[in-house]
Amino acid sequence: MGLLDGKTILVTGVANRWSIASGIARQLHAHGARLILTYQGERVEDAVREHAKEFGDAAVFECDVASDDSLSALAAAAGKIDGLVHSIAFVKKEDLSGKVYDTSRDGFNLALDISAYSLIALVGHLKDNLNDGSSIMALTYLGGTQIVPNYNIAGIAKAALESIVRYLAFDLGERGIRVNAISAGPIKTASSRQVAGFAAMGPKVAAAAPLKRNVSMEDVGNCAVYLASDLSSQVTADVHFIDAGYHAMGMYPDAAKA
Repeated sequence: MGLLDGKTILVTGVANRWSIASGIARQLHAHGARLILTYQGERVEDAVREHAKEFGDAAVFECDVASDDSLSALAAAAGKIDGLVHSIAFVKKEDLSGKVYDTSRDGFNLALDISAYSLIALVGHLKDNLNDGSSIMALTYLGGTQIVPNYNIAGIAKAALESIVRYLAFDLGERGIRVNAISAGPIKTASSRQVAGFAAMGPKVAAAAPLKRNVSMEDVGNCAVYLASDLSSQVTADVHFIDAGYHAMGMYPDAAKA
């Protein structure tokens, strides 16, 4: 018996096999969940459909979070679900380096719309699809609460996303629906490589973290399994850090020795 037997979970953001959403989907499937995957745009549709074969021929639907018509079509096609994974973000590349005060109004609006408001939009359209007792998870990052150089407007969007998680948890709590965020440490993905200086983050985090290592997609997926399962039935409105403890550090160990 798997922890997620009988549960149907909709996972957004599975653009390719190397995305964090893919790692989450892999672990959810391993524990018995029936998956629904979404794609945004014809450019990635074939790749997502091919990838879905690895998850028991998971259903695949289009989902453009910037289009209410697309979200309505998704809700009509998806049927009843027991979980939702929000792994969607977009920031213009030029806004992932330099100074925050150089962010354009258009860049700000786009980042907040796709990276944060999209969770509100998804839940608003899928609220009748969600069974009571469902679990909603959103992917965030340390840059939403602390300064990560060059993360810039992406961090501001994550801060908004984490606040949205808390307010949705309150709104949906009477139905037993939990809403949480997962804050993963730096993992190499196509998206993360857009952040200037990202390549240097992994070794620094591993050196400073209490567990002295970086995390993997499997680690993040295991947290998602817990949050999707009935084991977390009383856990909501929180950010769960999967970063080997790095978020708790106030000073680098070598600095403390000086």
